[in-house]
Amino acid sequence: MKNELKEWVSRVPKAELHLHIEGSLEPELMMSLALKHGVELPYSSIEEVRSAYDFHNLQSFLDLYYFGASVLRDEDDFYQLMYAYLQKCREDNVVHAEIMFDPQTHTQRNIGFEVFMPGFARAIKQAEKEWGQSCLLIMSFLRHLSEESAMQTLEEARHYLAMITAVGLDSSELGNPPEKFERVFAKARAYGLKRVAHAGEEGPPAYVWGATKSLAVDRIDHGVRSIEDAELVAHLVKQQIPLTVCPLSNTKLKVFGHMTEHNILQLLEHGLVATVNADDPSYFGGYLNDNYFALIDHLPIEKSHLVQLVKNSFSASFLPEKVKQSWLAKII
Repeated sequence: MKNELKEWVSRVPKAELHLHIEGSLEPELMMSLALKHGVELPYSSIEEVRSAYDFHNLQSFLDLYYFGASVLRDEDDFYQLMYAYLQKCREDNVVHAEIMFDPQTHTQRNIGFEVFMPGFARAIKQAEKEWGQSCLLIMSFLRHLSEESAMQTLEEARHYLAMITAVGLDSSELGNPPEKFERVFAKARAYGLKRVAHAGEEGPPAYVWGATKSLAVDRIDHGVRSIEDAELVAHLVKQQIPLTVCPLSNTKLKVFGHMTEHNILQLLEHGLVATVNADDPSYFGGYLNDNYFALIDHLPIEKSHLVQLVKNSFSASFLPEKVKQSWLAKII
């Protein structure tokens, strides 16, 4: 039965809504780009890099994540990064992806929008031309930095807003509540951008409340701790605010001790619009299908749950309604 469910997941068209492009940097590409740019890495082999991907919490992951991003230097590096992920989409039958990128990770290294945006654009256009890949970009602000830095980033992005669908909020959640970024999200909304924010992963349900009220988000990234607050659950269900859940990430970062403890089925039972996503796949051990497979292996999940999760991935997307309905009709 499990193999039948995995086979169905593999062939059904899916959308991915929570993917950090910098978190798709595979060790092989990291080593290749480090050699290209003469960046000295504290690893002598691919195996050493992979063994370093053993985190104790969100911060220990982020330290390695930002270090890995340091090998991204020129336009072609960003093209390679994006194109490699989009090829994974093709393999996993992810027909639509809404991809987060972290400008401040690069601008802090004096690598500007004029470097990474053309690289991303070239890969996206190539994938669209070669196999019809659908893709939208979400510009994420680093919440451990100031709102002033986020505001500056938004202004630097003005020339590229035609390429950007939404803004997001990621990085260290604890101690950096959503309210800290209320003004920059209001400005992004005035620019016509959608809004998403990480909340309720390491942070408490109060952060989910903050994201919905202060930031007026269209989606909550993660949000698994929302279930601790019955009033919040009722609010999310009533407003149909989706959650972009990342199972392998949640277990790797110890939000849950083991996949058998994951609450995604409870989220569905409460009527929440939960979706499955890969987050930072090269660091957390798998791309989108791998996340579905982990749920199949460790939870009492049935095909009806999987159908709902896949349907949610499209209904929660920022695709035009007509396109959503077209894909939803194909999920049986």
